[in-house]
Amino acid sequence: MKIGFIGLGQMGSAMAANLLKAGHDVTVYNRSRDKAEALVGGGAKIAATVAEACRGEAVFTMLANDDALSALVHGEGGVLASLRKGAIHISSSTISVALSERLTKEHAAAGQRFVAAPVFGRPEAAAAAKLFVAAAGEPGAIEAATPLFEAIGQRTFVLGDEPKAANLVKLSGNFLIASVIESLGEAMALVEKGGVDRHQYLDLLTSTLFNAPVYKTYGGLIADRKFEPAGFAAPLGQKDIRLALAAGEALNVPLPLASLLRDRFLTLLAHGGEDLDWSAVGALAAKDAGLDRE
Repeated sequence: MKIGFIGLGQMGSAMAANLLKAGHDVTVYNRSRDKAEALVGGGAKIAATVAEACRGEAVFTMLANDDALSALVHGEGGVLASLRKGAIHISSSTISVALSERLTKEHAAAGQRFVAAPVFGRPEAAAAAKLFVAAAGEPGAIEAATPLFEAIGQRTFVLGDEPKAANLVKLSGNFLIASVIESLGEAMALVEKGGVDRHQYLDLLTSTLFNAPVYKTYGGLIADRKFEPAGFAAPLGQKDIRLALAAGEALNVPLPLASLLRDRFLTLLAHGGEDLDWSAVGALAAKDAGLDRE
């Protein structure tokens, strides 16, 4: 397929590279041109503008937040103004349910199609084309986009006809991951202050009751105190918890644990954690307990 890809951070660059490897004709756009140039060797074409990236059958967007996505979609020469009728905007950004609803209506009014396809997986999974895609949208659009999802991930979960469903699921998933990070940090602080080695404790956990990738990955980062370079930066984690709380408020669903996590992220950011991986939230418990953080 002839497609565009807008947003070449760690995740977007890896996803675009895998689309190229799968044989798709990919035109890339990023505010920092050097990130686009890094994909030229793999066959990518560089777009000088957002509009140039929107001339194919579909365009991916992978941006940090609602504001960044809205600016590229709604700005002069943006996605909404540039995508041809019948073409698909595939949003893999973790955005609010409200923005997803707005984009669905606006693309439909313009004769375009909108698919929400946020992904689960860290940059190493993106590089290996092992992401999990949570997709939702009109069935015909999902069917057309399926070869693209197969190029970037190991499995696609179709969650319905309404794109906002995929965004809600993504926010709920990130809320659960953050909950694991916080609980792992608290449990590790407890046993470590009681004289148990945290790495030995993690080995026990992940070899028995908690033998799951999320515990192994984030438990390892917390035990090693390895929060740089960030695979997923702390401000993005704070943003996702805030969006989960907003979704809960809109649906009248109390999320008391999410309120706690919001404050934990704010604590991390207040103490200079902007450049750290979001798993650094798991080290706050050790600091609160008076433990060393080496």
